[in-house]
Amino acid sequence: HSDLRRPGGHSFQTLSDRVCSRSTMVASAVFILDLKGKVIISRNYRGDVPMTCADRFAQLMLDEQGASAPLIVDKGISFAYVKYNNLYLMAATKRNANATSLFLFLYHVINVFKEYFRELEEESIRDNFVVIYELLDEMMDFGYPQITDQKILSEYIMQESHKIAGMAKPPPAVTGVVSWRSEGIKYRKNEIFLDVVESVNILVGSSGNILRSEILGALKMRSYLSGMPELKLGLNDKLLFESQHRTT
Repeated sequence: HSDLRRPGGHSFQTLSDRVCSRSTMVASAVFILDLKGKVIISRNYRGDVPMTCADRFAQLMLDEQGASAPLIVDKGISFAYVKYNNLYLMAATKRNANATSLFLFLYHVINVFKEYFRELEEESIRDNFVVIYELLDEMMDFGYPQITDQKILSEYIMQESHKIAGMAKPPPAVTGVVSWRSEGIKYRKNEIFLDVVESVNILVGSSGNILRSEILGALKMRSYLSGMPELKLGLNDKLLFESQHRTT
């Protein structure tokens, strides 16, 4: 967990101590800038930082000649940025945000944009303002990450979405909070297979003494369940009880 700190070394009080761990990821605004520091597109999520802070960020980058650290703190505002091709993707925050989560979100933005536009560069950003605003609104709400999976986003945000009449219906994967389960999965039999795989590793010395030993276990599951069922699994101790002459 990497926390942003005030200049001088004094840390903010973490929001996770007062709310929940999810609150440690708070971005006030997201900017996409060119290499000269000029803002191409931006999204203000919380309104607690001036949008002119991007000018200050550009000045700091100019002073450092592009060799500054990926995380800059200036006058109470923290700038986390990623350089990709001829662009800077920057998230600004006044909170004690989780720096790792900020960078992870920016890389999710890069991956989503690459899937939509094939190449992420200044020209592709300028040609797709409408889609980018829609994506930024879906990927983050009031500074908190929401949907960052391209497969889910592509189901109801399309490059011609401004031509679609009516409201697009979110896919069930959004409300189910999973990105790996598509809609309409059906099987003839509702079955699920669970294998318990264990391996034992032993390191034996030349004298025969056991220097180190460990047991590694894994649960491997193969599901043939239709739809999105709620599944509860438990371990059957019947065989263990029978070996110990106990009743279940």
